[in-house]
Amino acid sequence: MAESNRAVAVGRAIRGAIGFLTRIPVRAGEADWEAFRRVAYSIPLVGYLIGALAGLAFFLPVQPPTTVAAYLVILYLVSGITHADGLADVGDAIAVHGDRDRRLDVLKDSATGVGGALALATTLLVLTLGALAFAGVSSMTAFRIALAAEVGAKLGMVLVICYGRPAHDGLGSQLVGTLPPRAFGGALLVSLPVMLFAPQGATMALIGAFVAGPLVGLVMLTWGHRALGGVNGDVIGATNEVARAVALHLGVSAWILL
Repeated sequence: MAESNRAVAVGRAIRGAIGFLTRIPVRAGEADWEAFRRVAYSIPLVGYLIGALAGLAFFLPVQPPTTVAAYLVILYLVSGITHADGLADVGDAIAVHGDRDRRLDVLKDSATGVGGALALATTLLVLTLGALAFAGVSSMTAFRIALAAEVGAKLGMVLVICYGRPAHDGLGSQLVGTLPPRAFGGALLVSLPVMLFAPQGATMALIGAFVAGPLVGLVMLTWGHRALGGVNGDVIGATNEVARAVALHLGVSAWILL
């Protein structure tokens, strides 16, 4: 009976994670949300789903620019723009002159300023160039790098959630502070298989793409605590967007240089 209840809880957590982290139509209710915010490893599990769907673009028999365009379109059709919106808010908060309270006010402002626009444009450019760097070569290698980048980015989000403290009341506070730091270990174990069975010569590429997520998560966590007094949903979302873009570059750099 206990195992059955556990399986139901995990299923609800995954359904809640899909409903929260993607635009895939699932019937995720309040019970699914409650389960999701208590199961850290559901986040990288959804990373596998998003990364696999977007990574299919690298198998298309088209030119590299079209491949990258397809990758970006699928990526944002599946994952939505919630995290991108968080990145824009964080960009505005970084650009603003003022104290902690002023930055928090900017985060809550729905308008996008110059800092947010620049953060979005720069991150999208970095992401596009990273994908273009290995598009048109080994389809499986490109697919696996994109997959590792997505799972690693989601693990970076988990790091922020598990080790952060809430900056203010809001959606993010329902995640941050709920999961203890030890929950990161379970998410890490679920994420590590993304680096197994690498295509020939691509082991370091997968490692590079994967570790970018936690590294960016650590940077965002440190900035949030220093600049905001904690982290919120915007910081979590920005971690995902920045980590994915950085991951593609680390992955392709490791593939070429190592």
